[in-house]
Amino acid sequence: MLLAFSVAPSGTGESVSESVADAVRVVRESGLPHHTDAMFTTIEGDWDEVFDVVRRATEAVAAHAGRVSLVIKADIRAGRTGELQGKLDRLEAAIARRAEAAGDS
Repeated sequence: MLLAFSVAPSGTGESVSESVADAVRVVRESGLPHHTDAMFTTIEGDWDEVFDVVRRATEAVAAHAGRVSLVIKADIRAGRTGELQGKLDRLEAAIARRAEAAGDS
């Protein structure tokens, strides 16, 4: 399973970087494959592992505020691992094939 999530406190002012840093620390310490960008953190693992990390990351943010916003998107595909990078590899290969077919190489 790949799960992308964004968690942030509500009502704490304009900057959320300190509380989000606590959430990302939870993800990094989990040992699960992950990637963090400007909008989401994506983690890979089985159902129980992934949702445990999301719960703990949300609790870390909740320590900063009485209200928390959590957005989740999941790609659940039985029997697949390594998809955090695998999906990107397949995308780049498709882009390269299209460029080659168009004569852009």
